[in-house]
Amino acid sequence: MTPSRTLIPESESSPRSHGMPIVYVVDDDISVRESLELLIRFEGWQPETFASAQEFLVTPRAVVPNCLILDISLPGLNGLELQERVAAERTDMPIIFITGHGDVPMTVKAMKKGAVEFLTKPFKDDVLVNAIREAIKRSEATLLRESELQVLRTRYASLTQREREVMALVVSGQLNKQIGGELGISEITVKAHRGRAMEKMKAESLAELINMAARLRIRRPPVTKNP
Repeated sequence: MTPSRTLIPESESSPRSHGMPIVYVVDDDISVRESLELLIRFEGWQPETFASAQEFLVTPRAVVPNCLILDISLPGLNGLELQERVAAERTDMPIIFITGHGDVPMTVKAMKKGAVEFLTKPFKDDVLVNAIREAIKRSEATLLRESELQVLRTRYASLTQREREVMALVVSGQLNKQIGGELGISEITVKAHRGRAMEKMKAESLAELINMAARLRIRRPPVTKNP
């Protein structure tokens, strides 16, 4: 059975996933940039256009739902090379490729690296708009996951070393008595640490705590045994 998703209260989550979606455009053809800017704005998104990959890379970007419309052929750093940079630095930024002379190997390479769509100019506006909508949905989902994970990391950081040890052993399936024997503490003390860990993590059940530990990729740490 798949663990139920951990719910993070909106008041505790980051505002990073809120705000008007931004559609970035990198294309060295000014006529393409201008036409896409009008289309993007008409659809209710915020456009930001760039003539080169270098110009795009040095410009600060807001962390809101977004996507990148990217030409393959660019002066200097080309589209596929920029895709590698974006994939490493901005997992929340899906890419839609546009090109005037795409070929099959190039398309396959771009799609294998995670591109949402690969469009050959000229393309219909509605095809691009649909691709942008899909890309923004992906971006929103990624930002939400990252925001929730950061909340869990903050909660986990508030645990003491002993609470972390107990939590790791609890989610590994050990009983309080077994944990006490491994740590050299009483079962009552184990229960106290377990209760505080669940309270700080805001886990309402063992299943939820296990799900949190899985998302945090908590590994069983070396334990400190009381003399």
